[in-house]
Amino acid sequence: MPEVGPTAVLPRRPLTVGELLDSAMLLLRSQGRLLLPLGALLAVGEQLLLLPLRLAADLRPPTYLPEGWELFAAYGLLLVGGAGTEAVIVTLLGNPAARAAGAALLGRRAGVRELLRPRGARWGATVLLALPAGTLVMLGGLLGPLWFLAWAMLGSLAAVLVLDRSAGHLAPSRAIRLAARDGGRAAWVRLLGYLGWWILRVGLALGGYFGVAALDLVDLHEPATATVAAVVVWATVNTVAYPALACLDAVVHLENRVRTEGLDIRLSRSPEHLAEPVLMAADR
Repeated sequence: MPEVGPTAVLPRRPLTVGELLDSAMLLLRSQGRLLLPLGALLAVGEQLLLLPLRLAADLRPPTYLPEGWELFAAYGLLLVGGAGTEAVIVTLLGNPAARAAGAALLGRRAGVRELLRPRGARWGATVLLALPAGTLVMLGGLLGPLWFLAWAMLGSLAAVLVLDRSAGHLAPSRAIRLAARDGGRAAWVRLLGYLGWWILRVGLALGGYFGVAALDLVDLHEPATATVAAVVVWATVNTVAYPALACLDAVVHLENRVRTEGLDIRLSRSPEHLAEPVLMAADR
């Protein structure tokens, strides 16, 4: 029998929003050996990608806020670009996170070797869809509030690929349909998770940066040193935040299938050796 109760990573029942957030953190804790290093690699890459754009726009670390009206356009473009890179990273991390969540729903813990095994992982399709997802979020950001809609509706993209085994060209439409079910509950939870982690990221990054400045550990008045320090603190915070958001997407996807497709009932009525095919059958 799969583990149930308050300590289960993903119980087979509909969950409250608070339980979804708890499940995401439990999943991250159980798979941190893989997800955190991957998150660190992608977070550092993102900072290095955005750094030349920040320097070209003459934005100062750690907040990178514009100091004059003439810089607001450059700042807005950086925000849009950052939103796009975040969407790509969270989608990529959503691949192993979703497979780990699927194993947890079946009552077992996926090992690092299993999650790194390329067979059945569909990394090619994940990469091919992560880039358009990031582009959609960027385009939505250029149109203002549509950024929230683009972000909210694509949370299940990686899970639809690797758990539901949907064809690549059908995955976005299924992810959007899932997000819209039950009054858009999954979409709202994804936005709530992003907002919570955004507030936490900003607080931790600025606190870490100014804490270093207050302790006078390094000379942050030197522009080069300040830039390196900002890259380090933002990458460190995002190393945890991005895998946490990917884990939230994974558990929200499966809980949504439990709530709207009766996945828990179908699993309970299936022999143990057929549990994985039932999980991957989706609503078809």
